[in-house]
Amino acid sequence: MTYSIDFRIKVFEVKAREGFTYEETAKYFGIGKTTLVRWHRRLSPLLSRNKPATAINMDLLKQDVEKYPDSYQYERAERFKVSQMCIHYALKRLGVSYKKNSKPPKGESRKAVYVLSNN
Repeated sequence: MTYSIDFRIKVFEVKAREGFTYEETAKYFGIGKTTLVRWHRRLSPLLSRNKPATAINMDLLKQDVEKYPDSYQYERAERFKVSQMCIHYALKRLGVSYKKNSKPPKGESRKAVYVLSNN
């Protein structure tokens, strides 16, 4: 949970006014000592990342899921030249869900693939 900047400023005002140490301030406000040290270094929270969310083109991944619904994540990772965990998180962002079929496969796909829309 991110604390507001107003609260962070108030914490340091109380710390200065009362002459508290980091430990005493943390106990007084019920937050961690390490949190106070981080706030002392950077008062405002970081709002953006310095890197893109993924190394994978999400449209290409969606096409790959539709073309190869039975592929394992490590197989997709080899095709996209990324790690299996990268594929895992990208599929999670896409909202891809694999459901077992209730009937045994007869030359058909062994799973049903659902891509959930974010709308």
